Amino acid sequence: MARDTITAGMVVIGDEILSGRTKDKNIGYVAEYLTQLGIELKEVRVVSDDEPMIVEAVNTLRARYTYVFTSGGIGPTHDDITADAVAAAFGTVAEHDPRAVALLQARYKPEELTEARLRMARLPRGATLVDNPISKAPGFRIDNVIVMAGVPSIMQAMLDAVTPELKTGVKMLSTSLDAGGLPEGVYGTPLAAIAKAHPGTSIGSYPSFTGTGFKNQIVVRSKDEDRMMAAADAVRAMLTELTNTDKNPL
Repeated sequence: MARDTITAGMVVIGDEILSGRTKDKNIGYVAEYLTQLGIELKEVRVVSDDEPMIVEAVNTLRARYTYVFTSGGIGPTHDDITADAVAAAFGTVAEHDPRAVALLQARYKPEELTEARLRMARLPRGATLVDNPISKAPGFRIDNVIVMAGVPSIMQAMLDAVTPELKTGVKMLSTSLDAGGLPEGVYGTPLAAIAKAHPGTSIGSYPSFTGTGFKNQIVVRSKDEDRMMAAADAVRAMLTELTNTDKNPL
């Protein structure tokens, strides 16, 4: 029996991301990580430290996808409001969780465990902890929403910790073909025809600039290896034919 398609959305939270002060390093990592698990990342939203916006994003995506992953906003300062916002999205409240408090007590001396640090032990009522082996302050999960830190190394560790609990789907396979110097305008129409003739595949063209000119790659993706290879053979034959005709207008 074929496995269900498992999907995900992601909410990146933080004014610093939207202002450009901090460059996001989590979206690409999460996308690649989930792809390897057979989970399709379908949508990413970047929102400010604004509770109504976070609530709207979380509620929309959790209804649409199997999982929602968030990054950012679970630190010790006043503008870290993700726990409160996610709690509001589920119609509950954030409160000091005894399990999270114990983790922080094990890390900090009593005089170091300030009120600000204790904010990192506030979780929505009913949430489960997501382990943080780096700095101990946990992330959390409530229903299908998984809340992680914004610091990339901590986010990555939290993602590793929660992975065993996730349902996974059929992995997406891919193969790349070098289109060389053939312009996209030359192969765009026949490539669209190939995509239409090969259902169950996704075909994309990706140009890059090498310093000496443009170089294009065509990537064929599918969860079915036979379909992927059949489409790739068709693309390869098309590229060979176009290259041999030497009709390459811009």
